Amino acid sequence: MFLLVLCLSSSSILIQTSEAQICLPKKHAALFVFGDSLFDIGNNNYINTTTSYQANYPPYGQTLFKYPSGRFSDGRMIPDIIGEFAKLPLLPPYLHPDPDFIYGVNFASGGSGALLQTAQGYVIDLQTQVRYFKNVKKVLREKLGDEEAEELIKRSVYFLSVGSNDYGDLLNVTNSTVTLFPVDKQQYVDFVIGNLTNAIQEIYEQGGRKFGFLNVGPIGCSPSIRALRNNATCFEEISAVARLHNVELSKMILKLQKQLNGFKYSLHDFYASLSQVLTYPSKYGFKGGSGGCCGSGPYRGVDTCGGNKGIKEYELCDNPNDYVFFDSHHPSDKACQYFAKLIWDGNHTFNKPCNLNQLFQLS
Repeated sequence: MFLLVLCLSSSSILIQTSEAQICLPKKHAALFVFGDSLFDIGNNNYINTTTSYQANYPPYGQTLFKYPSGRFSDGRMIPDIIGEFAKLPLLPPYLHPDPDFIYGVNFASGGSGALLQTAQGYVIDLQTQVRYFKNVKKVLREKLGDEEAEELIKRSVYFLSVGSNDYGDLLNVTNSTVTLFPVDKQQYVDFVIGNLTNAIQEIYEQGGRKFGFLNVGPIGCSPSIRALRNNATCFEEISAVARLHNVELSKMILKLQKQLNGFKYSLHDFYASLSQVLTYPSKYGFKGGSGGCCGSGPYRGVDTCGGNKGIKEYELCDNPNDYVFFDSHHPSDKACQYFAKLIWDGNHTFNKPCNLNQLFQLS
């Protein structure tokens, strides 16, 4: 049996594999995504976990996909839209039964963190996500051959959002009072940054060179935290830990740039961009920033969206586009569109030293 594949453009290259021929753009760059529920597109559908770490039931997915795909949103997540901007097909979750890795894949897992103990046993931790990436590299080498696979790995982008859940574990809730557990915050942040550093170095050792980062957002301003405190103001103590993380993250990235030959990066200040939208929601087309569209209790911040989390009753807004948050933690499709556009081609105010589009263009 013969397979005929035509590459009709001079900008394409024909790859011969043992089973077939694959037509790829000469400078095709894949997108590999790591992180938590801000980036998870359905990996948690395929693991033994609880509904608290899943979004595979209505009304999730109602706006765009018209079915619950496992994304913690009414529609897309930020990496979906970044992939569109990069002219890539919709990436699959790594654990999908038959994923194609040629254009990249998404390893992110809702609830996960850089620390192994964060939701341990219920999520795919960052260390395991990196191990999955190593498996993908083996598959690519078998499919494309060693040389082309290495080139693809080198010119691709590695996009990470990690940390929020690690710091969420510091919250101590007793009798509707929210405090932080008495830990050495600097030491705790150093542990998180240390694990994240190890993950980046492992990806680099596998050939990755271009890294996109989101720092940790203002955790204390989520509808869930507002509901726990029954207070419209943000919980400054936990947001201060996020800021400490972001300072150390910037230091770590600059250090890696000096240590690792060819290391390139784009760092998006998600803390600043989300804070701005929450402070001036109407400026960005939202009716309010303090509450969610789907949930219950104050600010719809109690995590009951979909009724599969132990409490069947929940409220659902009429129009998710009015809300920055779809549920108690995660941005709506409209908010994801805004942040993805800012990450992709925003200016130096939010992206340093370049935006993600510019990172994709780097050789």
